[in-house]
Amino acid sequence: MNFAAPVGSDWEYAPVRIPRDTNRSLTTTLLSMQAEIGGWELARVLVHPDGSRRVWLRRAPRHRNLPGPVL
Repeated sequence: MNFAAPVGSDWEYAPVRIPRDTNRSLTTTLLSMQAEIGGWELARVLVHPDGSRRVWLRRAPRHRNLPGPVL
């Protein structure tokens, strides 16, 4: 699945895969840290049948000088 930003979009997207053995509390903490440090916000979450998660983060262009997601 391709979740690219539409042409002319004001958002930068970053897909992140979270393994199935990562609990919800840790996932929440990791994503919260990305929001605070890198200016990312949650755009979409897809939970696979095996329990792994595919998360798309997005941020506005004013945060492009900040680091990408580190998970």
